[in-house]
Amino acid sequence: MDNRTSTEQIIADATNTDTMNRRAAMGFLGKIGMGAAAMSLAATAGTAAAAPAKDIDGAVLNFALNLEYLEAAFYLAAVGRVDELRKIGGGANIILPASLDQARGMQFKDGNVQALARDIAEDELAHVKFLHGALGKAAAARPVIDLNGAFRAAGKAASGGKIDGFNPYANDLFFLHGAFIFEDVGVTAYNGAATLITNPAYLQAAAGILAVEAYHGGAIRAMLYQQRQVTAAAGLYVGQVVQAISNLRGSVGGMKDQGLSDNAGNMIVAPADKNGVAYGRSTREVLNIVYLAPNATKGGFYPNGLTGSIK
Repeated sequence: MDNRTSTEQIIADATNTDTMNRRAAMGFLGKIGMGAAAMSLAATAGTAAAAPAKDIDGAVLNFALNLEYLEAAFYLAAVGRVDELRKIGGGANIILPASLDQARGMQFKDGNVQALARDIAEDELAHVKFLHGALGKAAAARPVIDLNGAFRAAGKAASGGKIDGFNPYANDLFFLHGAFIFEDVGVTAYNGAATLITNPAYLQAAAGILAVEAYHGGAIRAMLYQQRQVTAAAGLYVGQVVQAISNLRGSVGGMKDQGLSDNAGNMIVAPADKNGVAYGRSTREVLNIVYLAPNATKGGFYPNGLTGSIK
């Protein structure tokens, strides 16, 4: 029986694919981020492809790790496990609403929503551990993450000022709205990054994470669609709030977004283009969303910006 960890397995896969010995593969993982600092914020897929492969892969994996830090913080806080994330990646602050009991998490009313939160929290923590372990010493430190003021700002912007003080941990429905903000972005980020990854083993791992994020997104969309006619806040229906979030993401993230239903009222469980292919966003488009402003270098959910070279 093979007792290797998933990180060791991916190293072995890379060894078989690239005809490197195991020691060389371990050295590669330890160095992949060394030259990545040379990549500029405005780097496009074309210019990135001209850089050494080890720099590209390290930069992209650290970009993904930054996004996973955020998602893991959101879900783990909801289920009272955020301290587990604080043990990974350094001591940067995770800012949460003062009303949330960090030891207990949310007080869910719907057992199905709670079960979903617990399952996704486990997945996102696993993603952080996997990427952090694969990158080793080159892993980006966990950045400061704001799950308090950033959500208030996002809620206000999406509702045109009608919703003030949005707190995703206040109730089950608000939690689903908060989750909706993240999951579709994660899918498009991994899809967009696929063109930059050069190592087949890393590409396969990224594809696997993308698939899990897509499962999460579909489940969240299904739950929100069932409640689309329910009043969420400020006289707005759930469907209206979700569409507003989608419109806001689309306006700064390349218009690659969809709400819960199409113009005929049919459910959209998997946002996709006319060919049924999931949207892919560039790193700049993803940053515009998580910073809550186009062309910003910090702000929103990352008050001090991302860590790593793509930020």
